[in-house]
Amino acid sequence: LTLPQFVQLMDNFVGEDISLPTVKRLSAFIKREYKQTEEEKMEQLEKVHRLSHVAQRKELLEALFEKWDSSACGSLELEEVVAVLSTFEGGMGKEALMKAKEQLCSQYPQLSRVGKLTPRAFQTFLELIASKFTGNEDETIDNLVRFLTTSVEQSHTKSSQSSARRKWLQDIQQAAESSGTSMEPVYKAVIQVLSQDMEAHGDNKKISAHIALLEENQLSPEQGQVCLRYVACTADDAPHVLNQVLHREMKGVSFAAIDQGKPIYVPKVQLHGNIHFWNSDRPVEERKGSLLVLPLYDAHWRVFGILGLDTLRDQCEKSIFLTHEITFYEGVCHAFSKAYHHICMRESVLQVAVTALDWLYPRTPSIHAVTTYLVVPGKDKNYALYKVITTDNTGQKEIHSSPVVLLRGENLLRDYLFKCTESSEVTLISVYGEHHIAVPLHDLSRQTLGIFDISIGQHKKLPPQELKQLQKMLKMAQAACSEILHRSLEEKQPTQVLEAEHMANMRHAGILFHRFMLQELRECV
Repeated sequence: LTLPQFVQLMDNFVGEDISLPTVKRLSAFIKREYKQTEEEKMEQLEKVHRLSHVAQRKELLEALFEKWDSSACGSLELEEVVAVLSTFEGGMGKEALMKAKEQLCSQYPQLSRVGKLTPRAFQTFLELIASKFTGNEDETIDNLVRFLTTSVEQSHTKSSQSSARRKWLQDIQQAAESSGTSMEPVYKAVIQVLSQDMEAHGDNKKISAHIALLEENQLSPEQGQVCLRYVACTADDAPHVLNQVLHREMKGVSFAAIDQGKPIYVPKVQLHGNIHFWNSDRPVEERKGSLLVLPLYDAHWRVFGILGLDTLRDQCEKSIFLTHEITFYEGVCHAFSKAYHHICMRESVLQVAVTALDWLYPRTPSIHAVTTYLVVPGKDKNYALYKVITTDNTGQKEIHSSPVVLLRGENLLRDYLFKCTESSEVTLISVYGEHHIAVPLHDLSRQTLGIFDISIGQHKKLPPQELKQLQKMLKMAQAACSEILHRSLEEKQPTQVLEAEHMANMRHAGILFHRFMLQELRECV
């Protein structure tokens, strides 16, 4: 137990009406009776040492990855890394390298297709190689890190450029983490990063940028099963580009970039002949410049949209995109993908919550209200709670498109929600005579992702049958959320159990709740 968990356990155990002398007697009893054996103490110390060691290794390998990824594109070419590693210890470890590579490709099936290492896959690769050598694995990892560090050199200029770019990419992730379930701050952050980089490292070229996402073509399926919808762009282009839809049969190179799975660069759009110009008012003689279209990948390297940039607004005829710029834009795509799917994950969790609350309402008439919160991290380890769903005793729900933000210092009567967040344990409390059960939803590392704040009014506890239904709902909601988080891992291949899941393509995450409910029923029969 962590300190917050222990305090919460004791708080739940003693309840609210207990006297101070009784609390003191309980404290003295625990101090007297709790004894830790030498074996338990050693196990605990070993666990702390092991966790610290894992964290240090992760930090070391992330720093090595960043040194290799000097252009901040977010991935490394597998074959380039293999070529350098094949000379490790004078080529003595080639057999270990090939075995590790084979094992890595089986663990990350998409690697054999795309040939790119993410930070996570890079770390796994080095750990697999070290495990194939005889001798101490930690020493082998250290030797590999030293070898790979000396194998790549960076100039001071390139290093400062890389450092600035990484900070800007972190701004995109920060926008996602602090925006609740809104994509707008993420879109703005991406456009801002592109503008900043162009000012600092791109000769101050005037660029236009846009993001278009693939979606099912429901309005005109005869024009193709999918289309591209333009969801964000630079401010000057918004009247012509925003919310436009591109179909396969229309002019353009975007679908070619999607099909080929790699960037398409057109140095002179005026000579290409297959470019779609959204601004039909632009004179033909001004339709000059470069165009770059990059595919957007998810964690499984499936394309879900494109990022496009052009220099049509720049009057300089030699306004082109350089190699280091194109590579950085791949990093922007990677950062946007992580941010986009982080928001999608939150939306899916909310869909699970809505479905779970719909299921719960007719079965628990003693519950007065349920308020659902998302935990949103902030700077310096501070965090906020976003109130996202409010459900009353009639089952009516209000989904807050602009979440109500709760900060700890400003909401003393809701402090139990913050205790629940930190302990990641169920919290029981009475506020002005109204009894609350705060229940956390966990992520895969048991950190609190969201909270159900369940009000049962004047009742100190629910009737047994209603409590059983509530426990069942919470169990299924947690299982569905864990499944959503598992599916976002790059080494996990998405699986569907119900046909409806395949048809919904995870747009309706609430189906997962019913899937787990059905599976439990099957197990009980």
